[in-house]
Amino acid sequence: MLVLTVVGARPQFIKAASVSRALEARGHRELLIHTGQHYDDAMSARFFDELSIPAPFVNLGVGSASHGTQTADMLKGLEPLIIRESPDWVLIYGDTNSTLAAAIAASKLHVPIAHVEAGLRSFNRRMPEEVNRIVSDVLASKLFAPTQGAVDQLVREGVAPDKIHLVGDVMYDAALMFGDRTERGRRLLDSIGIAGEYILATIHRAENTDDETRLRAIIDGLYSVAKRTPVILPVHPRTRRRLDALGLSSEVRAPLYLIEPVGYLDMLALERGATVVVTDSGGVQKEAFFFGVPCVTLRDETEWTELVRLGWNCICPPSDGQRIASEVESAIGRRGQPGAPYGDGRASERIVEALEAATGQVGRGSNELTRSLPRTPMQVPASGGRG
Repeated sequence: MLVLTVVGARPQFIKAASVSRALEARGHRELLIHTGQHYDDAMSARFFDELSIPAPFVNLGVGSASHGTQTADMLKGLEPLIIRESPDWVLIYGDTNSTLAAAIAASKLHVPIAHVEAGLRSFNRRMPEEVNRIVSDVLASKLFAPTQGAVDQLVREGVAPDKIHLVGDVMYDAALMFGDRTERGRRLLDSIGIAGEYILATIHRAENTDDETRLRAIIDGLYSVAKRTPVILPVHPRTRRRLDALGLSSEVRAPLYLIEPVGYLDMLALERGATVVVTDSGGVQKEAFFFGVPCVTLRDETEWTELVRLGWNCICPPSDGQRIASEVESAIGRRGQPGAPYGDGRASERIVEALEAATGQVGRGSNELTRSLPRTPMQVPASGGRG
């Protein structure tokens, strides 16, 4: 079985890592196409190296541009590749422009599409991610849902049940594989000069970085919190440019620590040891939960609604710095309900088996894969996530 996988941003590298490992273990061939949507070569290379992902078969190098230009450039690059390689599947992840472009290109060429993280909805079509995930779900032949809620949403939208597969979350697979690296976090904390508790923050979404009112409120709120508990903020390149443009970089000082972006393994270690995670990232919300750390999400909504229902996450629209500070401080020590909404860490294996069944191309025995994956799901810790 030949699978052409399309990725373009760091969260997709993480999601692809465990599925790529499962494909290899079953003896299938994968061609990994990097669109270059995340165009920082050094950071991309770090993720590929840390996750032991083979170098991309092709890097389209599209870089940053408007949604239309970026998606069009991806389409122009992907179409001839799909024609030339004639894969059994085009495999896509999540909700980026890379996901949308691959879905459109494959659909027009009549190549089956498999969408990992299908069925998620924020119900806010002003978010480009919402449009991307809806279109991708409509075009896909196989929809791999991470949660029962995602399955239910697809059914409500009229998707044929035989297209939907409840597999669990591939990011959970990755967290189980790579999450026990607390020594990395300790070294990073030592380099910053933090010996005790800390709060970890990440901000990168355009809705926050490109809105001056929201970005100022976020920085004000985090700085207010930092006066009591240090805050570490690895700064995304987009966020750094906006902070510099607004003159905020020079105003920020310890104990709010602006640091350079970190790799995946360092990020997992920081998440695992944090008192609270504050983020606008969908993936980071889940990773905080995996490690039993309360989360405050600086958005107007989230597609990961089960975390809110379980009490591990709360939504805080970032319009007022004091409200942000209050929500973060209230989250310190908060414990949600136990639960396992993201499966048992075998989502990648189920995805590969479903693709095999659909094509009639069963791979070799899965003993190697079984040895490489945990046999029991990670349980939410009863007494906090600090490692």
